[in-house]
Amino acid sequence: MHFSLSSSFNIIFLLTIFGFSVESCNKFEGSQTIPAYLKIDTTTLQTNYYTQGSNTHNITDAWIYVNDQLLGVFELPALLPVLQEGENKLEIRAGIKINGIGATRAPYPFYVPYTLSSFNFIPGSIQLVKPSTKYSDIPVFAWIEDFESAGLSLVSTAHSDTNIYKTTPYNNPEAWLSQNSAFSGMVVLDQGHKNFEIATLSAYVLPRNGAPVILELDYKCDFPFMVGMFASENGSVVSIPLVGVNPSEKWNKIYINLGPNVTDHTQASNFKIYFQSMINQEERATFYFDNIKLIYRPNQS
Repeated sequence: MHFSLSSSFNIIFLLTIFGFSVESCNKFEGSQTIPAYLKIDTTTLQTNYYTQGSNTHNITDAWIYVNDQLLGVFELPALLPVLQEGENKLEIRAGIKINGIGATRAPYPFYVPYTLSSFNFIPGSIQLVKPSTKYSDIPVFAWIEDFESAGLSLVSTAHSDTNIYKTTPYNNPEAWLSQNSAFSGMVVLDQGHKNFEIATLSAYVLPRNGAPVILELDYKCDFPFMVGMFASENGSVVSIPLVGVNPSEKWNKIYINLGPNVTDHTQASNFKIYFQSMINQEERATFYFDNIKLIYRPNQS
């Protein structure tokens, strides 16, 4: 039986950033001693591909609320006991690792909670729950790059000696392949091209004051790379390194928190996203990118 409960202490500050509040997690009162068990293997994500992009996700946790009280944070797959019986409200929020770090877990602010207003808890039984989620109507999708269009929204900077290209041929097995995807972005470094730095063609005006701003990125690579932002401040460009991403032999997804850095740079008029890496003695390095999304919640007026 797999049962794992993540500590809440490491994520309190992240909840503040994302606009969440953690209620006290008191034990349920009563004489019940036999729990009902919930089995949750995974969470599915549904998207409108044409307005929200791919439905890839890296939902690692389930934040469980019973009658609006936080029961706990459970790493998936999970088997968890609940001291309730009969019909009660069950809410499951999809949890992620911010910046890919296990110690910084939080509910993803742009996913809708999965809610069952009258879930029948049966003591002594194991009940399989299959939560699903979708993006809420609130966030703005400022930038989506899935590498399926003829042109690309990423270009090399003056510090790069190579560029990003679409994978070839159609349905190359190295690419991220799905019903809506036959291509990915690819950068290759070798002894003749040791450095790449690619940035968004457009600059984006992003909200401050603690508003959630997230970069979603699917990637596969055999060498580390850096994700950062260029901030336009008073006629100059400031480079803001954000997260170093480790190699991954398989396609992986990371959610990068841009909000604090956007808020800190009060003089910046706009921002660009960049990716960069450089090899030294290594003969070759290959990077694949796909399903990139820049999403934010507008400041409330």
